[in-house]
Amino acid sequence: MAVPSRRSFLKTFSLAAAGAALSPRAWAQVAGANTDIRLGIAGLNGRGKDLIREFGALPGVRIVALCDADSAVLAAAAQARRDAGGEVRTFADLRELLAQKDIDAIALATPNHLHALQAVWACQAGKDVYLEKPVSHNLWEGRKIVEAATKYQRVVQAGSQCRSSDSLAEAVEWVHAGNLGKITSARGLCYKRRASLGLTASPPPVPATVNYDLWCGPAPLVSPHRAKFHYDWHWFWATGNGDLGNQGVHQLDIARWFLGEAAPAPRVLTVGGRLGYTDDGETPNTLLVWHDYAAAPLLFEVRGLPARTGASAMDSFQGASIGVIVQCEGGSVVVPSYTTANALDRDGKLLKKFTGASSHAGNFIDVVRSRKLSDLRAPIQEGHASAALAHLANISHRLGHAAAPEAVREQFRASPALTASFARLAEHLAANAVDLEQTPLTLGLPLAFDPAAERCTGENAAAANALLTREYRKPYVVPESV
Repeated sequence: MAVPSRRSFLKTFSLAAAGAALSPRAWAQVAGANTDIRLGIAGLNGRGKDLIREFGALPGVRIVALCDADSAVLAAAAQARRDAGGEVRTFADLRELLAQKDIDAIALATPNHLHALQAVWACQAGKDVYLEKPVSHNLWEGRKIVEAATKYQRVVQAGSQCRSSDSLAEAVEWVHAGNLGKITSARGLCYKRRASLGLTASPPPVPATVNYDLWCGPAPLVSPHRAKFHYDWHWFWATGNGDLGNQGVHQLDIARWFLGEAAPAPRVLTVGGRLGYTDDGETPNTLLVWHDYAAAPLLFEVRGLPARTGASAMDSFQGASIGVIVQCEGGSVVVPSYTTANALDRDGKLLKKFTGASSHAGNFIDVVRSRKLSDLRAPIQEGHASAALAHLANISHRLGHAAAPEAVREQFRASPALTASFARLAEHLAANAVDLEQTPLTLGLPLAFDPAAERCTGENAAAANALLTREYRKPYVVPESV
């Protein structure tokens, strides 16, 4: 199928958008409301495979279209779907998929740098959207998705599956009811092994099956400097957000949920780096983050190195490696997984265990049918707020400077929590033979942030605000006015 011209593409979208603001009664008369929901899925090499399985198992859902810029990935996914008894149409260009009038909703599991533009396109085309995390590649474009969802009255669910964990929802409510007293801090952990990418002498060729123009979209059309084309884009600023925005955004979301904060913190500070090896990657594999909320701070720790040199195991802190620890006056809640939370007293004795989860994909489909946005467990505004935490921390790091351990300790001296966390981080790096005198850490730029305006303030505001967005490559431009 030929790629539609800009004129025909916009004309199609104008017609779709005209129907996007239907009343609930009118919605019930369109295809999909009382019959099957017809779904397209884009981005099929990683989470897309999971989404095919999860949505494919839901009654009343038909996966009718698949999209990927890699023809080999697309062909394999389509064949697997057909082998399972489901006929699907295939597209390399998402714009072609969105122009199909008989598709009700899409699920996007494409790389981070494509999320916002594709979600806005989908809203304009009158499609509901399930959007994988992080919902945006930068903070500004996250707000554009929120605006598009509102303007076109679309259901947009962030892929923050933990929001559909009944156990975590119950634990949050239990803590908010005061059962452990006041929250004193929330800490997210992303201790997840990330080995070196290695060093390439020159940019390897893009796989012949990849339409690289479509794959890059808003990002610069330059050769990728990594040996592994798929997945390792996470560790480059042009396309990814590091593990803070990859795995860590789940735990950031849970921690913010417990704190009851609706927006990013007004102050952010980081320390870390890409340590333990020298490779092609750009994003930090080690990072300590301080989000300074007025009521209680949110700390975050990223560790990509093992517990010690040569080990296969990762560090654990208070019973969690990829999880959240909510410290309260009367004890703590440890969240070691997506579906479990343990409430402990001050002596570490188990007070209450929370378990169980519901289908996040199922919640999205339920709301697509009902149009009751209040029932959505991870509305786009929540996904935007949690992604913003990762984006601001990454900005602090990217604008930071090399610092010796003593300079970091001096910066953290006013905060016992930060001081203790940095001491643990230094021990972890020493166990991995990282000499911080020879390989300095990057002490991040302290950021002051206005949550209402979603802008950085203070003397370094210009440099920080420049990183709230990006330069978009035409025609793949997230619009100022959606």
